[in-house]
Amino acid sequence: MTDVDPTDEPGSAAGDDGYDGPAELLAGDTAIAVSVRLRGNFDPISGSYHWYGRIAADAQVTKLVDAGTRQVVLRTPHAEVATTLSDVDPWGRFRVEGFGAAPFPVLDTLPPRPA
Repeated sequence: MTDVDPTDEPGSAAGDDGYDGPAELLAGDTAIAVSVRLRGNFDPISGSYHWYGRIAADAQVTKLVDAGTRQVVLRTPHAEVATTLSDVDPWGRFRVEGFGAAPFPVLDTLPPRPA
């Protein structure tokens, strides 16, 4: 059994794949600065990487969805991907997800095992 450091942040070399931080939603000529919490994992059945997460509650995002916009581009400091604004939770956070390239760095190697 290996020790796990509970202070490891998601997306760090020792943590899970993910990203917490600033992002931008692009819909046509509209750009909205948002905060996101994203995670992901490799799905061995489909052979694809599945990423998912939530956008922090934001009145501009709610207004965009209320106007009928669901298809957006999510841009982080690492990449941008097309996604859909889907179910909203009780706290007003919309879900985003995708298969394939993630909008954050993905661990593609395992750290060396301790001797």
